Amino acid sequence: MTAIFSKYQKKVIPKLKEEFNLKNDLALPLLEKIVINTGIAEAITNKEVIDKVKDQLAAISGQQPKITKAKKAISSFKLTQGDIIGVAVTLRGKRAWHFLEKLISIVIPRMHDFRGVPESKFDKFGNYTFGFSEQIVFPEIDYSKIDKIRGLSVTVVLKNSGIDKSKRFFELLGLPLQKK
Repeated sequence: MTAIFSKYQKKVIPKLKEEFNLKNDLALPLLEKIVINTGIAEAITNKEVIDKVKDQLAAISGQQPKITKAKKAISSFKLTQGDIIGVAVTLRGKRAWHFLEKLISIVIPRMHDFRGVPESKFDKFGNYTFGFSEQIVFPEIDYSKIDKIRGLSVTVVLKNSGIDKSKRFFELLGLPLQKK
């Protein structure tokens, strides 16, 4: 499959079983999905922005993104129900493992003044969410073809995990976490 998945099977699983005293493989943390999301506030006034962001997110993820719409109308933001406000992609299976490998080995080392991802971004279920302030850290994005720097958020959802298991899962896979 991928190098990171084989690393997970050969090195991470035995260490997690030993450290957390788990006997069943089904109790181990496992990558369920990765959700990549970006909000487009300017899509309310400029409709052609949506296509540009969709193309960029498709290049980053390797999958066609879906358009997210507003569930409620908010008058102070000049937002009506059904307006396009974002673009999202959900990666599962091989694509999720490929994206995680690209994230750990290529994207994160390219970040300017990077000292590790913060440990405070885990939720109570062990899922990890972090944001990128620029989409140009991904190698698929051609800097000369973008119209504006936009941010995006990435959520890595794990099955059968808590905060401690997830931290150890990411450490063993090679994601550098900040030390307090």
